Amino acid sequence: MNWIILFVAGLFEVAMTFCLGKTREAEGTELWLWIVGFVISTVLSMGLLAKATQTLPLGTAYAIWTGIGALGTVLIGIFVFREPASFARLFFIATLFISIVGLKMVTH
Repeated sequence: MNWIILFVAGLFEVAMTFCLGKTREAEGTELWLWIVGFVISTVLSMGLLAKATQTLPLGTAYAIWTGIGALGTVLIGIFVFREPASFARLFFIATLFISIVGLKMVTH
C-alpha cells in the first residue's frame, strides 16, 4: 500500500511543477489560483511522502519520489509546455524510468 502512496505523492509533485509552470503565463486571479494549486500539491506530495517513509526505506522512497517527479515534469514540459524532445533528453528520461523500476524491484 505504501508503494501506491509513494506513487501518488510523486504525481502530486508533478502537479506542483505543472502549477509552477502555469504561473509563468498567468496574472491576476488566475495567477493566485495556480499558486494555491501549487501549495496544495506541495503539501499533499510532502505529506504522502512522509506517510510512505513510515515503512519504506527513506533513501529509496525519496529517490523514487524525486524520480517520478522529474520524469513526470519532463514529460509535462514536452507535451504541455512544448519543450524540446531531443534524442539525448528522451534517452536520459528512459534511463531514469529504468532506475525507478530497478529501485522498486530491489527494495523489500
